[in-house]
Amino acid sequence: MKKTMKQLAVAAILLFAAAQFVTAAGRDFYQIQVYRLNSKAQETRTDNFLKMAYLPALHRAGIKTVGVFKPIPADTISGNQIIVWLPLTSLDQLDKLQLTLSKDMAYQTAGADFLNAPFDNVPFQRKESILLKAFPDAPSFFIPKHKTKPSERIYELRSYEGPADNLFRQKVKMFNEGGEIKLFKSLDFNAIFYAEVLSGSTMPNLMYLTTFADMAAHDAHWNAFRDHPEWKKLSALSEYQHTVSKSVKLLLYPTDYSDL
Repeated sequence: MKKTMKQLAVAAILLFAAAQFVTAAGRDFYQIQVYRLNSKAQETRTDNFLKMAYLPALHRAGIKTVGVFKPIPADTISGNQIIVWLPLTSLDQLDKLQLTLSKDMAYQTAGADFLNAPFDNVPFQRKESILLKAFPDAPSFFIPKHKTKPSERIYELRSYEGPADNLFRQKVKMFNEGGEIKLFKSLDFNAIFYAEVLSGSTMPNLMYLTTFADMAAHDAHWNAFRDHPEWKKLSALSEYQHTVSKSVKLLLYPTDYSDL
């Protein structure tokens, strides 16, 4: 009888582990790459590399939807940068991507000017990589269908930094169990993703990317959110107080070669 009970206990543990794995496997991972530039020449070279070499190579590698964004012209704070966002089905896919690119001769040829740049003529100043995992209440990315021209659209990338790990966890809870994501969805914020940062320079933090047809739609949506009774009720709860120590907001537009 003891052996049977032990077997049942082991089976229960294995089933629980399997369920956890399936849940994790059903959530996207994302990588955000930030190219920091100091001149128009660097911007042009990076644009050409991304458009002619990098995105086509990612498409060949099975990553079909890649977003490439720049700060809107009115943004005088963010500096000159290009932001690349790509969705991943697993960390293993990211692990194998560099090897795939190294063997892609079309990529190596098309990107030669960028990849083989000499030390005294670099195409960018620094490059940051941020790794994220989708939230349970938004396990997969969403592709918006705006009818406006890409140059008119607003993509707002937000990062909420937590003062400490447990307070940060409360903000994550607020988005999921607390219902913040559901409220965003009910108000048609057309978010591409909501995710926790697994590796980055401002941890602990979460990030999400909402989209709007134009600036007027952006302003109207945020006004509706701030005035919504559900948000007022949720944000007043004591368990969610002091969960964000810094909020960083970037207003972006997609490049002409972006998939989003």
